[in-house]
Amino acid sequence: MDISLHNEDFFGGVGRIADASVDLVIADPPYGLGKDYGNDSDRRYGEDYLAFSRRWIDAVLPKLKASGSLYVFLTWQHAPEVFSYLKTRMLMVNEIIWDRRVPSMGGSTRRFSSVHDNIGFFAASRDYYFDLDRIRIPYDAQTKKARSRSIFVGKKWLEIGYNPKDVWSVARLHRQDAEREDHPTQKPLAIIERMLLASSPPGGLVLDPFMGSGTAAAAAAVHGRRFVGFELNGDYLAIARERVAAAQPSQSKAAGNGGSTVDEFRLV
Repeated sequence: MDISLHNEDFFGGVGRIADASVDLVIADPPYGLGKDYGNDSDRRYGEDYLAFSRRWIDAVLPKLKASGSLYVFLTWQHAPEVFSYLKTRMLMVNEIIWDRRVPSMGGSTRRFSSVHDNIGFFAASRDYYFDLDRIRIPYDAQTKKARSRSIFVGKKWLEIGYNPKDVWSVARLHRQDAEREDHPTQKPLAIIERMLLASSPPGGLVLDPFMGSGTAAAAAAVHGRRFVGFELNGDYLAIARERVAAAQPSQSKAAGNGGSTVDEFRLV
């Protein structure tokens, strides 16, 4: 499977991606909170941040197929404005709340503690790809027993599980977690896998404009999707390459140093 990782600014590389070639965009842009990613990418605030958001959205949307989708991670500070802009260009399917399961440990005394991220799920058209059966959550034995009345017997939904809701309760990655890499805002693999399995077909192309430690790249390698990602920080790119190699070592070695290039799988 072609996995293409680039130590490059997304705005410099996006032009090599063919229009209408991408099945899924998973975007985890800087939040404008001043975090240290080894550069100034997270030091955009106010209108500067919103202008940056409109710029990357305008750059990525032509790359999506008519059946394509986009997920974007944001904070409550910027989600309303960015979602409003995306709604002028795309169909908004869901606002997903990621409950990070942050424990109660004090916090601000002048407001409620912020323990969630906002995720926007948008589609290029009403004919967007969505495979619900790949992400259903199985019912436990007790629930199945409670639904044992004759009207429920043999129901497909009872056997294969239910549709995930729009509140995703997944613990953030702590330093002791085996999955954790040296990245300040790494997203859990479970969240990215749900997006990828639901919204991209097998063999489809996934684009990550702000790749970070490569969670989406690793998910693509595990689940048989093609992938292209961009990351400014060379240290994070090295982590992403290691994660892809661990996910598909034989394919990574065959591709050479962590994956193929954009040109090798004909994005242009």
